[in-house]
Amino acid sequence: MDLCDVKPNKARHKSAKRKGRGIAAGQGKTCGRGESGQKHRFSIKPGFEGGQTPLYRRLPKLRGQSNKAHNIGIFRKEYQVVNVADLERFAEGSAVSPQVLLDSGLISKIGDGVKILGDGELSCKLEVRAHAFSKSAREKIEAAGGSAEVID
Repeated sequence: MDLCDVKPNKARHKSAKRKGRGIAAGQGKTCGRGESGQKHRFSIKPGFEGGQTPLYRRLPKLRGQSNKAHNIGIFRKEYQVVNVADLERFAEGSAVSPQVLLDSGLISKIGDGVKILGDGELSCKLEVRAHAFSKSAREKIEAAGGSAEVID
């Protein structure tokens, strides 16, 4: 088979319906709009609700840059999360910091900070330094004999 033998698929290129070209064409007169009614006579704009106040006018207007107005979270902190079970890979007595977590590949970036969550179990003693800890994570680290230190 050569490149010159390749032809386009005729089934894919279906020609558009030619509306309003007479009764015999199948899409004449009303052109598929039905017999009568508002949508038959002229096009109505998107969002029109038949004279009822449309949704975009019923909703209250919240202006400005705030969490309440746009829910964009301009004051929200985006923590990189690490579970207690993931800390098992580190050696007994080692110090675990955000940079160590980044180098080991547990997180992809430090961002606004690192938060340690309490999913899983921890058996080795570690000195963990992070920007935030969940209550259960702190308890599990200290129960294993380690320490959980909050950094800024």
